[in-house]
Amino acid sequence: MSEPFLIGLVGARGHTGRELIRLIAAHPDLMLAYAVSREWAGRPVAEIAPEERDGCIFEALGPDEAAKRRADVVILALPDGAGAPYVEAIDRHAPRRVIVDLSADRRFDGAWAYGLPELNRAALNGARRIANPGCYATAMQLALAPLVERLEGPASVFGVSGYSGAGTKPGPRNDVERLKDNLMPYALAGHTHEREASRHLGAPVRFSPHVHPAFSGLIVTVHAPLRAPIDKPDLMRLFEKKYANEPLIALRNAPPELKDGTGRSGVLIGGFDVGGDGLGNEQRQGRWAVVCAAEDNLLKGAAVQAMQNVNLALGLDEMTGLSVPGSH
Repeated sequence: MSEPFLIGLVGARGHTGRELIRLIAAHPDLMLAYAVSREWAGRPVAEIAPEERDGCIFEALGPDEAAKRRADVVILALPDGAGAPYVEAIDRHAPRRVIVDLSADRRFDGAWAYGLPELNRAALNGARRIANPGCYATAMQLALAPLVERLEGPASVFGVSGYSGAGTKPGPRNDVERLKDNLMPYALAGHTHEREASRHLGAPVRFSPHVHPAFSGLIVTVHAPLRAPIDKPDLMRLFEKKYANEPLIALRNAPPELKDGTGRSGVLIGGFDVGGDGLGNEQRQGRWAVVCAAEDNLLKGAAVQAMQNVNLALGLDEMTGLSVPGSH
C-alpha cells in the first residue's frame, strides 16, 4: 500500500472544517497531518469529529510553523482576509505545495485556478493554487451555465441558505432566536457571490441572498431573460446535455426545496419553466427561463468541492472518497 497524501487543515474548528475532517478520514488516499485551531489547541480532533482515528490534536500553528510542517496539501478554511499570511509562508517555504483556499480572497485572482470542477475541470488537473468557489456562487453558476450564451440581459437570482453559512462567530445571521420563524435578507447589492458568479460566467448576475432558520441547506431560484424563445422540454435538454456525465449534479422536473439540499453531496437542479414578460406580449413568450438549484452550503458549497479539487490537484480520480448525490 502506498503512503497517503498528507493534508494540513487551517481553520479546522469551523462548520466547514468539521465536514473536511470527516471527508479526509473517509478518503482512502489522504491523512490529516495537522489541524489548526487556536481556540481548541491541545484538544483531540476526535472531540468534534469522531471519524478522525489517527490521534490528531488541534494545534495553534502560526503561518511559518504550518508551512514548515510536512504536508502535500494545505486547505485554508478561514474567514475572508485571514489566510494571506499562510499563503505567503507556504510560498516562501514550500512553493510546490498545493493550497486550496475556501475564502473569497483568491476567487478574483487570475493566478489561482477557480475550483468549480463541472465548469473548469481542465484548469484544476495538477493545479497548485486553487480558489474554492462560494456556496451561493456554485449553485448560481451551475443553474445558469447552460443558458449563458442565450442570455439577453442580467439574470436575477433569489437565494436562501441555512445559518451555518454565516460561520461560528456570533452575529445576526446565525442568531437562532432572531431567525426563528423568520427570513432575513442581507447584502442586497454587490454581494461577493454576485460578483464572483458574474466574473466566472462572463455574464452579469443580480443576486438577493436571505438566511433561513435551518442550520444548513441552500436554494436559489434563477430568472433568466433569453434572446430567443425556448420551451420547457428544450430547456431541460440543455441541462441534460451539459451535465450528462457529472456525478454530483442531478436533474428533475419538479422544483427542489431547501431541505433537498441538506446533506446532499452535489447539486439538485429542477423546476424548469418558461414564461413571457408578464405583459402578454406574444413575441416575448418563452423568452424567460426559470431554474432552481439546491445544495448543502457546507458540502458541495464548500467541503465536498474542496475534496474534488484536492483529488484533481493530486492526480486522483475526482470522486475518490466522495459519496453519491443525496447521501451524507
